[in-house]
Amino acid sequence: MTSFVDIRGLATHVAIDGPPGAPALLLLHSLGSSLHVWDAQAEALSRGLCVVRYDLRGHGLTEVGSGACTIDELADDALAVLDACGIAAAHVAGVSIGGVIAQAIAARAPARVRSLILCNTALAIPPPEMWRARAQQVRAEGVEAIADATLGRWVSAAYLASAPGRGLRHLLLRTPREGYAAAAEALAAADMSRSSAALRIPTLVVAGELDPSTPVAMSEALRDAIPGARLVVLPGARHIPMLEYPAAVTDAIRGFLTPGDAELAAAGARVRAEVLGDAHVARATAAITALDRDFQAYITRAAWGGVWARPHFDRRTRSIVTLALLAGLGHDHELALHIRAMKHTGASPADLSELLMHVAVYAGVPAANTALRIAKQVAEESP
Repeated sequence: MTSFVDIRGLATHVAIDGPPGAPALLLLHSLGSSLHVWDAQAEALSRGLCVVRYDLRGHGLTEVGSGACTIDELADDALAVLDACGIAAAHVAGVSIGGVIAQAIAARAPARVRSLILCNTALAIPPPEMWRARAQQVRAEGVEAIADATLGRWVSAAYLASAPGRGLRHLLLRTPREGYAAAAEALAAADMSRSSAALRIPTLVVAGELDPSTPVAMSEALRDAIPGARLVVLPGARHIPMLEYPAAVTDAIRGFLTPGDAELAAAGARVRAEVLGDAHVARATAAITALDRDFQAYITRAAWGGVWARPHFDRRTRSIVTLALLAGLGHDHELALHIRAMKHTGASPADLSELLMHVAVYAGVPAANTALRIAKQVAEESP
């Protein structure tokens, strides 16, 4: 779904893909491009995530702001987009200037950033004099004056000769002069060295092996600056790898968002509270004894971290699958628990009615009949 939203006084082009209520992923594009550089990732990742993209001010279909802007102001634009979408916190990914903006978002509102994915970017992209000179040139001569050199840094010559490459050139040339120039000047003044070193947010840094704009050494410095950050280098890639190497970028993001062994407990605890509700988790935690302490830790890691936290399915789909399995296997207590959780997962009474038809056919009418009785009992409980 695409729409125009008033973001801090500017008509801003916003695209949302994926199921409402799913964990959110905000994608920020590069200088001189638009939200469309992330098309392949949005399509692939929106099965299990709510993927939000927007055109930066003065880019794509978003209005051009009046006067200069800063990276912090661009970060505030991004936070306002999340507000407009009703999203409290999101994974945030950005390429080039988008990666600098992502760092600024995390510094300004760390509670709203679940993780960072910083693609082909750096703590600062020097020299500032070059960006100011480029802004001046674009204001005087238009984006056409810097198009060939810019595109040569973004992708390979072979890609540029293809239909998508020719379309990329057209996209760059459509960028308003002032939109490009103002963002270039914001980039000239940006240095995230101190603020990013203070971040305590899970971070993935993605670099292109052949990127001339933000070489691998800059990505290594960015990784080293943020405690615990990881680095993935994409062989053969230049500055905008999500266009020329879409599967590699998608796989890197999906792999990063899938909890590893060391992260399963924390991810599981978070997802369990989101699905079952804080009150239920608090009651269950208070009731833990020495008898079931290890079992509860195992369930948190294996079920909630190892399965529910994976990004492939959205919460509604996982809820439907879980309800069908519990009903078919006759696990009545757990079934009631997950019927109550539907208010957090986005599954509806209509979904429950439909899935129980499958249960009746594939697991037997008595199992479906028992599940229906339990569902009715849950429906009669006090809210």
